[in-house]
Amino acid sequence: MVVSKKNYEDLRKQRLEENKKRMEELHLPQLTQALKTAHSPTPSPMKRTKPRVIGTEMVEVRRSSRVAHLPAPVYKELVVYERVESPRNGRRYNYSRRDLGNRVYASDEARDYAIDKAEELEAKLEGGHPSFVKPMLQSHTTGGFWLGLPTHFCRKSLRRTDCTVTLIDEEGEEFPTVYLAHKGGLSGGWRGFSIHHQLVDGDALVFQLIQPTVFKVYIIRCKGYDEEGEKDDLEA
Repeated sequence: MVVSKKNYEDLRKQRLEENKKRMEELHLPQLTQALKTAHSPTPSPMKRTKPRVIGTEMVEVRRSSRVAHLPAPVYKELVVYERVESPRNGRRYNYSRRDLGNRVYASDEARDYAIDKAEELEAKLEGGHPSFVKPMLQSHTTGGFWLGLPTHFCRKSLRRTDCTVTLIDEEGEEFPTVYLAHKGGLSGGWRGFSIHHQLVDGDALVFQLIQPTVFKVYIIRCKGYDEEGEKDDLEA
């Protein structure tokens, strides 16, 4: 039996109406709405997030009313003394941290003077031991206190593993330092040597490797340039 398209649409509508009436009799629409309301998620309160701070800005600090009438405090770097004991000879040294705000930079003439004098001294060294001249920079004498050594010298004359390297000054005093092979320089202990000998930017040092892990160190002061200039003026 072939049902026409019109009759099919009429039958479909009739079934829809019958199904709707049955659902209303069973109160299904109300139950569906109640279930949706019961299971709807409760919106969570907005979380307070801290704003990202990009850069820094100097602002005036709020002061207590008890001290508001007093002058603003002036902060100044204090000199802090540290006691370091040498594990090799048991001696103790007191070192003071320097005021980084009062750095003094050597002139080009004073720096060249120290380097020339150091190279002259190196040329006169005896014994055939390997040596090199190291001009001092601010990073060697203040702040970080890291002393990088010439790469070619490290590869040729020093060990390939970290070790203790002893520095002996012109007075025969010993200063153990930590040599970091992978970085090619002196770390721990160099700070004490630098401060003890009051090294400054522009000084030049001659390092002579007298033993596999022992350097004899000669210091040429850049201030000698000014001292010689004053001497020449007096003689003139």
